[in-house]
Amino acid sequence: MPLRANYATIYVGVQLAPETRELALDWADNVGDETDAYEFEVPTEETTDGYVGIQAFDVGEYGHEILVNGDPMSGFDIPPNDGWQYWVDTFGEAVSLTGGTNRLRIVRDDDTTDAFAVGTVTVHWKEPDD
Repeated sequence: MPLRANYATIYVGVQLAPETRELALDWADNVGDETDAYEFEVPTEETTDGYVGIQAFDVGEYGHEILVNGDPMSGFDIPPNDGWQYWVDTFGEAVSLTGGTNRLRIVRDDDTTDAFAVGTVTVHWKEPDD
């Protein structure tokens, strides 16, 4: 069965930070330790090879997580980097998409004092090319 690539782009535009260490960003409100759930639509039940691309600013620590439908992705979801970075991470075994509405949430490791911002997140997958 031939496959085609598909994706959903989500503008997040927030910073995740403890109250004592907010970043001075006029475009990103501090949401604390986790974002709201951002919804995106998947037009099929049959998806494969999912991954997320995330635009992040000033990440200082490992340990922050991206959750897809409540499940954490594998590996280092958002590694440290000064300034802007664009990072890609695959879903791993625990994460899958469903046909219809899916949810993405970003969670800051609250064992750290790290403060960082997220711009845009793009969720990618392959689906049957009907």
